[in-house]
Amino acid sequence: MSSELYDDGPVVHTPTFIDGTSVEIPELKILKQDGSVYEGCDMPEIDETLAVKMYKTLAFHRVLDERMVASQRQGRLSFYMAALGEEAASVGGAAGLEPQDMIMTQYREQGVLMFRGFSLENFMNQMFSNEKDLGKGRQMPIHYGSNELNCMTVSSPLGTQIPQATGYAYGQKMQGLNAVTLCYFGEGAASEGDFHAGLNMAAVQEAPVIFFCRNNGYAISTPSDEQFKGNGIASRGVGYGIKTLRVDGNDILAVLKVMQVARAYALKENAPVLIEAMSYRLGAHSTSDDPSGYRTREEEEKWQANDPILRMKNWMLAQNWWDEDQEKSLFEQLREEVLAAVKVSEKINKPHIDTLITDVYDTPTSQLQAQLDQVKAHVNKYPEAYPFTAGKF
Repeated sequence: MSSELYDDGPVVHTPTFIDGTSVEIPELKILKQDGSVYEGCDMPEIDETLAVKMYKTLAFHRVLDERMVASQRQGRLSFYMAALGEEAASVGGAAGLEPQDMIMTQYREQGVLMFRGFSLENFMNQMFSNEKDLGKGRQMPIHYGSNELNCMTVSSPLGTQIPQATGYAYGQKMQGLNAVTLCYFGEGAASEGDFHAGLNMAAVQEAPVIFFCRNNGYAISTPSDEQFKGNGIASRGVGYGIKTLRVDGNDILAVLKVMQVARAYALKENAPVLIEAMSYRLGAHSTSDDPSGYRTREEEEKWQANDPILRMKNWMLAQNWWDEDQEKSLFEQLREEVLAAVKVSEKINKPHIDTLITDVYDTPTSQLQAQLDQVKAHVNKYPEAYPFTAGKF
């Protein structure tokens, strides 16, 4: 074993403990909440066109989440997960990449697809699992994906996308592509074994993958200090020999900057990067959760003052790239469009039952066909239990 890996520190002659909680990791901040910029900041590459697109995406994200939570409460939608207070992490991250880069998300990064052009209709069709859903109704709501936009479909089990991202990025490297893979996950998912396997493989195999941890303070109802010890998730990247950055996750300019820097490094060096974005989940974990049972109103109010959308709006106003009339018009238009899309998508038929076994094999096997026949027989026997089907089969 080469001693060169360990010769950066001072030589000692008695055992000396290194306390992981004392490792200092700087956190990049560019924007203040009032829209002003910290002195001496290294600004990201951004112009008015990109800034307006990013802000409109943030607004779309906020409105979609608000309306979908309301739709679930009305019984129109079975389930939803909002990203209230965390929108800058996904939108800023997507804005720092190129279209050819693959993005693998967890389930709170709707902003990634929004920024890349996933339509409102596509969002609605997926959530209502109708016949126009790109996933053919096979997934629960908020499990989006788009081959066209290089966005891998969301998977429910936590952390599975982390080693997959490493493998995909390694493939990009082997093909000599000018592309990286961005992988999102929460700090709770970093407790899964997939996290350690994925990071170690990326470091050893030198894969151009960017791991993006959204540290929002809670893994459902478990606060961070009950999940792990040590200095957040960033310190783990250091342990695996991975270049690591920490950023204010509610500062969209800072997120954009670290993503631009991380992408350039990953491509040039064919090496992974870990980004930890410090944020807070203002809403519930999902529509099945009640956060009042495990955190205080005072804690939530403290973080509401750090709203990432308001922060970018204040900066946009200061640049004269936005005004209050545009603000009012945008949110009114988005609310009308989302509500109208709900009314259309919820009335579209469900996918035909035969699509259950397509796309598994080029030609369905006899076993799959037999299983499908059994399902059809059951539906025909109990039609009242399946009102969404299109009659007898």
